[in-house]
This record gives sequence, structure tokens and C-alpha cells, in this order.
Amino acid sequence: MNNYLKYFGIAFLVIAIDQAVKMLVHFQMDFGTPGQIKIFGDWFKLHYTTNPGMAFGMELGSEYGKMILTSFRLVAMFGIGYYLHYIIKKKQHPVYTVCISMILGGAIGNLVDSVFYGVWLNNAPYDAPTPWFHGQVVDMFYFDIWEGYLPSWVPLWGEQYTALWPIFNVADAAIFIGVAIILIFQNRFFPEHSKEKTNPEHVSEDHIAS
Repeated sequence: MNNYLKYFGIAFLVIAIDQAVKMLVHFQMDFGTPGQIKIFGDWFKLHYTTNPGMAFGMELGSEYGKMILTSFRLVAMFGIGYYLHYIIKKKQHPVYTVCISMILGGAIGNLVDSVFYGVWLNNAPYDAPTPWFHGQVVDMFYFDIWEGYLPSWVPLWGEQYTALWPIFNVADAAIFIGVAIILIFQNRFFPEHSKEKTNPEHVSEDHIAS
């Protein structure tokens, strides 16, 4: 029981921090460039913006894209929550379990925006009400490495004004960090799979012998 409280508590902490930061940004900062706050020179800023799509500003480009995305987030939330319950029960590697908790918290954090913010905060993109499940996700952390128009030969984003590093939020960061740690340390989290990859002949012999 204590493990369930600990790991689901981590997810709740991510949600609480994410939503607290978003509320502070929404109510204490002006939208866009006029409200921008420099933290470290010109390269790291707080910049209040919203996006209708996925993490780091990506979005589905159809009429029903927002509804599809919100529905997917809702399904993913239950799926990740169930998986977290499963790996806690199976006593998986604690760092791996923390990573899944962070991913769950991040997923729910952005889901709250998508479901409620269009009605509660009228923020689509700003001061414009939208129906339930159509809210905009609040972003604020901006690493201003480079921004400008991309060449026409760049696929998808050619001739568009863009930034090298998209503006993101606490939920995005939690998801990114959780996934990155899993990818980097996957051999430690899943040693049995690592052994199978490095010794495929030994595995085949064991399988034949059985």
C-alpha cells in the first residue's frame, strides 16, 4: 500500500506543480511577447503562450484533431495508470517506476488543460471560450536558441516561422525526462531482455532444450 501511495503520489505532485505554474502564468503574466520575462539573458525566458496540440507544440491538423487528441490523452491516462499499478505490484525497478509516475503525471497535467481550460480560462488561444475537451495547453518555458523562417526545402515546416526549441511546460518536461531516463537506462530496467539480445544463440538452445 505504501508503494502505491508513493508512486501515485509522485504523479499527483507532478500534476500539482504543473497546474500551479500554469495558473500563476495565466493570472500573473501578460500573453505573448509583451509579458515575456527573461530568466537567463536572452536564451531562457518565461513566455506565456498556448497550443492546441501535443507536447512541445505539435498538433493534429484536422477539424476533429483537438477532440481526437483529447480523447487519446484520456485513454492514455487510464492505460498508463493501470500499467503503473501493474509494475508497482510486480515490484519493478524503482527508478523505472518513478519514470512511469512522471509520465502519468505529465499526461494528466496536459489533459486537464485540454478538457477544462477552454471553459474555465477562456484560453483558446487567449480570452476566447471553446467547448469542453477543446481547451488550449498553457506553455511557458522558452529556450530561445534560434528563431526565424526555415528554408522552403525543409519538409513540413519549410517557409514557416519557428523556434529551434519549442515552448513547453512542467507536464511536457516530466514526460520528456521520464521517457529519456527509460531509454538511457533500459538495460538496467530490463536486464533479462538485454541478455536475450546479447546471447540469442543461448536463448534458442534453452528454448529447444525445454
